[in-house]
Amino acid sequence: MEPLKGLILSGGAGTRLRPITHTSAKQLVPVANKPVLFYGIEALVDAGVKEIGIIIAPETGDEIRAAAGDGSQFGAEITYIVQDKPAGLAHAVLTAEEFIGGSPFVMYLGDNLLRDGLRGLVSTFEEHGPDALILLTPVDDPWHYGVAELDGERIVRLVEKPKDPPSNMALVGVYLFGPHIFDAARAIEPSARGELEITDAIQQLIDDGSHVESRTVKGWWKDTGQLADMLEANRLVLEDIERSVEGQLTEAKVEGRVQIAPSARIERSIVRGPAIIGEGARIVDSYIGPYTAVDDDVTIERSEVEHSIILSGCTVRDLESRMEASLLGKNVKLTRGATIPRTLSMIVGDRSEITLP
Repeated sequence: MEPLKGLILSGGAGTRLRPITHTSAKQLVPVANKPVLFYGIEALVDAGVKEIGIIIAPETGDEIRAAAGDGSQFGAEITYIVQDKPAGLAHAVLTAEEFIGGSPFVMYLGDNLLRDGLRGLVSTFEEHGPDALILLTPVDDPWHYGVAELDGERIVRLVEKPKDPPSNMALVGVYLFGPHIFDAARAIEPSARGELEITDAIQQLIDDGSHVESRTVKGWWKDTGQLADMLEANRLVLEDIERSVEGQLTEAKVEGRVQIAPSARIERSIVRGPAIIGEGARIVDSYIGPYTAVDDDVTIERSEVEHSIILSGCTVRDLESRMEASLLGKNVKLTRGATIPRTLSMIVGDRSEITLP
């Protein structure tokens, strides 16, 4: 078998994470202070896949190019492929046909996170050589996903976002394909929502008698398309961090698995892990609770923050109630005047300025 190539889909508009995604590609929103997209690139490289194509949209492509570069920072070689309109995952596959050539490939949705990486899947695919290998996971809300109807481990049928799901086994955003997928994608018609669905293309393979296998995901998987999912992914990634306290601490207490960057300053504050504090961050007279990611150059003064993601350049000051389950975009200023204490929960876009009464 030829060496696998990688294909990361990083086009979609990110409507469910607005207003953050009005000014930033959803795949670049950080989880534990690292853009979601980078986890996918690293997972491919870790599985031995070094030649990677990234599908980008005209609107956010420049930003993604600037962040991921030529791939050398990851030990990869990245080629950018522009998809002129969001016409479905199978359309994205066809857009990448020239890049893929006759190689088998891994397709990875750029806003997904997979706890245990891709090594096992890639070795299974190389060993068995199917026309497609798809990854499944049981979910509570299968109507939001592509769903597999199974006979044992054999896939009988795939349905995209079914009103009446045939099972609770949803397709995870990682697929391994041989070159037959291109003919299958060309053979299908757009769905009711006007897209060429990857589920329809895989169904075409099944109908043609091609060899399609599935595996159930081990460990966790997250699609980070919504705030709750971003926060949960942040929590899950932070669960695995090792303690590394390098910043300047002044009368500060750091408890548990906390990573503090060398240029961060923690003054008269408590940081309780798992949590991560980025370069140039300054935490003064504050409490940073578990599952919080504080990005570079953030200032938090006289405030309590827990289970939140705070992007670079933010200022959070003088909150009289704890902020939790929140995502603040870049360079947000959040301050408070005189107030009655309440819990805050919010999603705030880049460069907002909020003064609470």
